[in-house]
Amino acid sequence: MYLLTVKDGLVTRHVGPYSTPKDASDDLERVLSSCSDRARWQIYALESPVVRSLTNRIHEREKAFTAAAS
Repeated sequence: MYLLTVKDGLVTRHVGPYSTPKDASDDLERVLSSCSDRARWQIYALESPVVRSLTNRIHEREKAFTAAAS
C-alpha cells in the first residue's frame, strides 16, 4: 500500500491508500489541482503493522525502565 503526501505551505495532506505507486501517481494531478504552485509531494510505501504476541509485549515492558530524579 502507498500513501500520497502533499505539503502546501503549513498544510500537510495525506491521500490514499493506493495499491501501487502508479495509482498514486495517476491521482496526483487531481490532488494538486486544489493546491498552490509551490506544493511538494511524495509517495510513501506503507508497512504492515507488526503483530506481537501478548508474551512479547509483556517482556518488552519489563525491559523498559524509568529514571527517577533525586
